[in-house]
Amino acid sequence: MAKIEGIRIVNYRVLKDLTLGRLWNTRHAQPLTPLTAVIGKNGVGKSSLFDAFGFLADCLKLGVEEACDARGRGGFQRIRSQGSEAPIEFEVYYREEPKARPITYELAIDWDNSGRPYVSRERLRQRRQGQRRGWPFSFLIMNDGKGVVWTGEAQGLQIEERQEEQTELDWLAEFFSSDVSAEESSETESVELQDRRRLGIATLGALKQHPRISAFRQFVEGWYLSYFTPDAARSLPLAGPQKHLNVQGDNLGNVVQFLEREYRDKFADILARVSERIPGLDRIDTERSPDGRLLLRFNDRGFNDPFYAQQMSDGTLKVFAYLIMLEDPQPPPFICIEEPESGLYHKLLEVLAEELRRHATGKKNAPQIFVTTHQPYFVDALNPEETWVLEKQADGFSTIARASDDQTVRAMVDEGLPLGGLWYSDYLDRK
Repeated sequence: MAKIEGIRIVNYRVLKDLTLGRLWNTRHAQPLTPLTAVIGKNGVGKSSLFDAFGFLADCLKLGVEEACDARGRGGFQRIRSQGSEAPIEFEVYYREEPKARPITYELAIDWDNSGRPYVSRERLRQRRQGQRRGWPFSFLIMNDGKGVVWTGEAQGLQIEERQEEQTELDWLAEFFSSDVSAEESSETESVELQDRRRLGIATLGALKQHPRISAFRQFVEGWYLSYFTPDAARSLPLAGPQKHLNVQGDNLGNVVQFLEREYRDKFADILARVSERIPGLDRIDTERSPDGRLLLRFNDRGFNDPFYAQQMSDGTLKVFAYLIMLEDPQPPPFICIEEPESGLYHKLLEVLAEELRRHATGKKNAPQIFVTTHQPYFVDALNPEETWVLEKQADGFSTIARASDDQTVRAMVDEGLPLGGLWYSDYLDRK
C-alpha cells in the first residue's frame, strides 16, 4: 500500500514552512513512520496541520476555490499565512509500494486579479529506473492551467539545472518550439484545462493512458480524515449494511450490520477486544426498529436489558468506532485522526496507541496513520522516531522537529523513561 515518506507545507495558516520526513532533495532525512504522531500545546498549529491534509484532499475532490471555503475555512485569505503574498504550497513525497521509486507531487495555489484562488503550479516527477542522482524527471507540469504530460509508465521530461533558472512556462515554450523526434512527441501531450481552479491530477488521473497520475489521484482520494463525534454515532440511520465507516461516524450501525453479515469471525474478534478494553461489555449487535431505523445495541453483563448507542458514553463509542475503522477489510491508505484522546479514560490511551501501531505495521496492506495529540498518557506509548514536536515561535509561526533528533531525549527513553513523562517535564521543549 502507498505510503507518504514526507510532506512540506508552505504558507498554510501558522505553518509558514514546515517539513515532516523525507523529500526528494533531502534523502538523508528519515521517512515518516507507519504511525506518526504530532504533539504540542494548545494553539501551536496541530489543528492546522490536520486540516492541511484535509484541504489537499478537498482540493482534489472539490476544486481549490470550494476547498478554501469548505469546513469553515473562511476562504483563501483566511488560510494563507498572515502577512504572506506568496502562494500556498504543498509537496508530497510518497511510494506506491515499499520498493517502488518515490514520486513527488508539487502544488501551488495563488489568487487571481479578481480575488479568486486558482492552481498556479502543479507537477509530478519521479527518477527513472536506475537513476541515483540529479533532478527527477517530470511527467506532469502545469502552469496556470496549461502544460505538458507524458503518457505511459516509465518516461518523463528532464529538467536540467539550467532550466531551473527559467520559469517553467519559458521552458515549455522552448520545448514545444524545438524540433523533437516523432517518438518523443508521440509520448507527450500538451494540455490545457478548461477550469484552472481544478487540479490537473483530477482530470488527467481519470484517463487510462496516465497510470501514474491515476495512481496518485486514487491514493489521495482514499485518505480518511476522521471527523468522528459520538453524537453523530448516536444517530439512527436507515437499516442497510455499509462497507466503510464515514468520516463523521454516523453510519456506525450500518458498518456493524455489514461486518455481522460478511465477516462474522472478524467482528467477533473486534467485540472480544472491545470487551477487554471496556470492562462489562458482553455483546454488541444491531436491531431494526419498526420504522426501518438501525439501532446499535450494547449488552452489559450486569443488566438484563441492553443499552443503545444513545445511552452509551462518549469514550465507549469512540473506542468501538476506532476499532471498527481500523479493522476495515479494505482499509484506506492514509488515516488522519485529531486528538483521539478526547473523552477517553487515561488508561485507555496507551491501549489505543498500541492498537494504532499494530494496525499500521501488522500487515502488508496496513494503512499509514497520522495522529495529533496533547495527551502525555498517549505519548507514553510512542517512541521518539514516531513523535514530532510542534511549537510556535515568537513570530507566530510554527516549527517542528522529530523527538529522536534530540540525543538527550533518546538516551532517556533508552534508559526506560516514558516519552510522555519527558514531554510533561518539558524535556521535549526546544525553546
